[in-house]
Amino acid sequence: MPHDVIDPDEDARRRAELALAAGDPTGWFEPLYAAAEAGQAVVPWFRGEPSRELAEWVAGRPGDGRRALVVGCGMADDAELLAASGYETTAFDVSPSAIKAVLTRFPDTRVSYRTADLLAPPADFHHAFDLVVEILTVQSLPKEVRDAAIASVAGFVAPGGTLVVGAVAEESIDLDTWSGPPWPLNRAEVESFARDGVTLTELQRVRDDVRWWAEFTR
Repeated sequence: MPHDVIDPDEDARRRAELALAAGDPTGWFEPLYAAAEAGQAVVPWFRGEPSRELAEWVAGRPGDGRRALVVGCGMADDAELLAASGYETTAFDVSPSAIKAVLTRFPDTRVSYRTADLLAPPADFHHAFDLVVEILTVQSLPKEVRDAAIASVAGFVAPGGTLVVGAVAEESIDLDTWSGPPWPLNRAEVESFARDGVTLTELQRVRDDVRWWAEFTR
C-alpha cells in the first residue's frame, strides 16, 4: 500500500459517507476503483481468490453450459471460477473502472463483463440465469436501499434456477460499535431473498458463525 494511503477500510467508509450524503448509495464504488487503478487506494475486499464457500459449492456442480450471473463482481475471481467450471458466465459491477481492471487482469476471459447498477439492472437480466451469485454486495449498500437490491437479485433467477448468497452475519457483530460499510445482513434480510417465486432451500452460518451462506431456488 502506498505510504500516503489511509487504512483501506477507513478509506472505503469515508468514500461511502460522501456518496450517501450526496444521495447516491452506489456512488462510492467508481471513485474507489479509479483511485485503486491510479495506485492511490486499495480495494479492501480484494483477496485475489474466489469465495471459499462458492469454490466448495461449485466443485460438485459443474456448469455444463448453464447461464450464471455474478452480482457486483469486483475483481472477478468468482466469475472466473464459474466460467472455468463450465458456466456461461455474465458478471457486472457498477464501477466502469472495476470492469476495466478485470479485463486487464483477465485478457483472455470467457466471461461477459458489463457495467450495470444493481438498483437499476438491465431488463434482459430478469429471470434469465440458472445460477445467480450474490456475495458481499448487498451488504455494501445501506439499509434504506437494501430491499430494492434484494428484489433485483431475486429477479435475476430463471425458473428452476438457483441463487446463492454469502454475507457477513449481523448477529456476529456488535452493532453499538460497528460502522459500515459493510452493513452486515441479519437472518431476516437473508431470508427475504425468498420472494417473487424464489424459495429458501438452505441457510447456515459458516466461518465460525461469522457469515451467512444461503441457497434458494425458483
